[in-house]
Amino acid sequence: MAKEKEHLNLVFIGHVDHGKSTTVGRLMFDSGAISEQQMRKLREKAAELGKSGFEFAYVMDNLKEEQERGLTIDLAHKKFETPKYYLTIIDAPGHRDFVKNMITGASQADAGVLVVSANPGDGVQAQTKEHVFLARTLGVDQLIVAVNKMDMAGYKEERYNEVKDQVSKLLKSVGYKPEEILFVAQASFPGDNVFKKTDKMPWYKGPTLYEAIDHLKVPDKPVDLPLRLPIQDVYNITGIGVVPVGRVETGVMKPGDKIIVVPAREGKGITGEVKTVEMHHEQLPKAEPGDNVGFNVRGIGKKDIARGDVVGHLDSVPTVATEFTAHMVVLNHPTVITVGYTPVFHIHTAQVACQITAIEKKLNPATGATLQENPDFVKNGDAAIVKVKPTTPLVIEKQKDIPQMSRFAIRDSGTTVAAGMCIDLVKKQI
Repeated sequence: MAKEKEHLNLVFIGHVDHGKSTTVGRLMFDSGAISEQQMRKLREKAAELGKSGFEFAYVMDNLKEEQERGLTIDLAHKKFETPKYYLTIIDAPGHRDFVKNMITGASQADAGVLVVSANPGDGVQAQTKEHVFLARTLGVDQLIVAVNKMDMAGYKEERYNEVKDQVSKLLKSVGYKPEEILFVAQASFPGDNVFKKTDKMPWYKGPTLYEAIDHLKVPDKPVDLPLRLPIQDVYNITGIGVVPVGRVETGVMKPGDKIIVVPAREGKGITGEVKTVEMHHEQLPKAEPGDNVGFNVRGIGKKDIARGDVVGHLDSVPTVATEFTAHMVVLNHPTVITVGYTPVFHIHTAQVACQITAIEKKLNPATGATLQENPDFVKNGDAAIVKVKPTTPLVIEKQKDIPQMSRFAIRDSGTTVAAGMCIDLVKKQI
């Protein structure tokens, strides 16, 4: 059996109308991930709606609507493949979906494509800055920059270099190293340098976007960090016993391991022993980061543990926090966020109401510099350092210790209002 290709989650970010969806559509169509027939339907739909030229964008937009209606369509999970990887593509139309997707466990983006329009008058815009800062805050360490709409800039090298310089400055300001980032000169509507090489920019010697994706590195599997496995569900299987299911975020779990599940039962934690580990109905000798597994445990009853609890080894118990300090970005709140606000925090598989007990600093969202100490409130577009108190015990880790367990999204009345990560915490004594 040939070794399966490595999997990468790739998020497309950038300012509205700079061509993210069209780039994704073009990439999927030219590479054969979407058939001519599917494309023709989208082209007709676009013409019907008076939106000729939007057919590539509809590849992803069509998908969103289908997903919302809960239909599974091939396209959504069509393994978009390059010679080296198979990819899950996350299109980030606005903030909301971007963050929601970024934070829900499975799609922590491993890398991003920042799409910036070279159309005269475009270049780096407000949302370009916010998306870049957000990507950095949420741990997207690798980027490709697609300098798009080169057709509207007459395919001129001067314009490409101007945009490249602008973007490089921005990337540097938030801590990326521009010299390690691939810049691609492309035009996704006519299809230049997305999948197919173009002859319209003889001065450009770099890869197409499709080729650039294979230059990305597989993120290291955090096997050296302590075991953290947030539980998604718990089953009781006749003849086998209790089988919790979840995805290993960090560390390794093997049959015979002595484990503890926290907060579990009144926040005291409960211990047991792993008997077997299974994935896709096959027993595994060990489970590693990224593996979605079911495991049978001895000593733990179905009522003892639940979704949102976290499994760790006895020698490194997952941290239960009574309060924590977070670096947060406000994305989409209808008014303002003040002290006392108690929304639901989504952290790994846990959903816990948490109260914001202090707003310590307001930060510049593009640089992270302090703008104001102890502000009365924060609103959309602001970044802040806040103190947070969970209403029930919660497992969270500091970003510098176990980044995979530090991120959260704040949701309120069905939308993602903010996102961030834990930078410090007060540990509950168990």
